[in-house]
Amino acid sequence: MPDRILHDGVLIVGAGLAGLSAALAAAPRKALVLSAAPLLKGCSSAWAQGGMAAALGADDDPALHAADTIAAGAGLCDPEATALLTLEGPEAVRRLADLGAPFDRRGDGAFAQSLEAAHSRARVARVKGDQAGRAIMEAVVARAMASSLISIRPDARVRALIQDETGRVRGALVETAGRLTEILAPAVVLASGGLGGLYAVTTNPPEIRGEGMALAALAGATGIGWTRGSTPALMQAANTAGNSSGKCWPTAARASRKAPRPCRRWACCRRRSLARPCATCSAACCSAPPKYRRAVSPRPASWVCAWHSCIVWADWRKPNGWPRWPRAT
Repeated sequence: MPDRILHDGVLIVGAGLAGLSAALAAAPRKALVLSAAPLLKGCSSAWAQGGMAAALGADDDPALHAADTIAAGAGLCDPEATALLTLEGPEAVRRLADLGAPFDRRGDGAFAQSLEAAHSRARVARVKGDQAGRAIMEAVVARAMASSLISIRPDARVRALIQDETGRVRGALVETAGRLTEILAPAVVLASGGLGGLYAVTTNPPEIRGEGMALAALAGATGIGWTRGSTPALMQAANTAGNSSGKCWPTAARASRKAPRPCRRWACCRRRSLARPCATCSAACCSAPPKYRRAVSPRPASWVCAWHSCIVWADWRKPNGWPRWPRAT
């Protein structure tokens, strides 16, 4: 029989940004956080680079942010969820800054924000350019570790949720060092991330395998966040990454590894609409004929974008100048 522990606070599965934020928000109640991986490992938030988008500027507001998001979502956004996310976004950024996240600042102390695709205003708050995820996680981890109300159990993997006769979740069956323990609690939070690690090639941490989503589904949960209705809909992978021998590269890897660079005509091709969809990531890329392209991809017959194969280097050069092709239709 497994051991049994009665916890008089919130039991949280997952020690990423969502899990630790939930633990901090649970105060003054105690929180017990279970993490299958060491802190800052196997955590998607620690890999994030771009920053956090929020309507923090004087010329911006959450309604405009929501409108930009819905327009870019092309019918896939839930308007209520979008409105809530954009409304609470500014306060979330300020709260993380109060926890110690070192967001870039302007001379007057305001957040330094950049303009990115689909946004009509500069609203992306960054840390040292592209180090937001790691810096935010380090600040949140430090605050959680310093709290007397939060206990963190590393190397603790949840094998099942414990339910009572009515189906209500009352705790979890946890494996630690090969030993099973039942932990019962008045409230259970699942914050264990997505399932990007199930893919052979991914820009998500390989430890993220959808275990929390599976546990929720087995316990009868509906409307799990990555679904549209009841059908799996979307999975994100960054198209600005490379892969080698099936290993996953976080997007920062291209700065430190000799990943293929964009071709010399990249900007020109975009201006002239010489593009076709990439067979790997669906991004638009230069549509050079095969004889001007050196395939690095295992699928040489497919059109591949500048990062997944690259339409490369000196092969573009011709004695009489750059080659010309008809515009894509």
